[in-house]
Amino acid sequence: MTSIGILGAGRVGANLAGKFAATGYHVILGRRSPMEETATAAEGTSPRVSFADQRTTARTADIVINATPGDSALDRLAGLRTELAGKILVDVSNATRDAGDGLPGDLCYPGSSLAEQLQAALPDTHVVKTLNTMLFMVMTAPDTLVAPPTVYVSGNDEHAKKTVTGLLGDLGWQPAWIEDLGDITTARATEAMILVVPHVLRRHGFQPFAVSLAR
Repeated sequence: MTSIGILGAGRVGANLAGKFAATGYHVILGRRSPMEETATAAEGTSPRVSFADQRTTARTADIVINATPGDSALDRLAGLRTELAGKILVDVSNATRDAGDGLPGDLCYPGSSLAEQLQAALPDTHVVKTLNTMLFMVMTAPDTLVAPPTVYVSGNDEHAKKTVTGLLGDLGWQPAWIEDLGDITTARATEAMILVVPHVLRRHGFQPFAVSLAR
């Protein structure tokens, strides 16, 4: 079975780890340090989830997911260029600067995207952007929303996108809900969608939702 390494042990990383482990994957949850607090969703839930530092996680996993804070992810992952060479890197983060209330206020890379910056810094890695247009709990339970949600996929390598589409299926995403937008430059569109999120949260609170495409 393919092993999945997740960089970032917060709510997003732990949520993904728990679901992938439940579907049969061996998951390595990469923490910045042995003492980093890990979200309880992944602690002790499955023998298929193990813990390591992020460099070890990137080196040993078959597929790597970036669930680290987007505003510092570029520097962190650029330092793992050797470990990530030849691998698929699934980027689910958004690079933003916080507003006064702590919610996303501005993009770190206007006119570009974190995914594009990662692909440029990691030329030997296949970066695929996805799962960044929803609250974290929807990533692993898309069927809990009243209306069918959309998950967008961006990346330069078609085989890598096909592999990631398979992973999305394992998370519960139906084929009709998956929208392949094209190459990695299309990630700037989905990353910009994060700017609508704080306005929704301020009005309705922390309730599950996704920015979806209706036809």
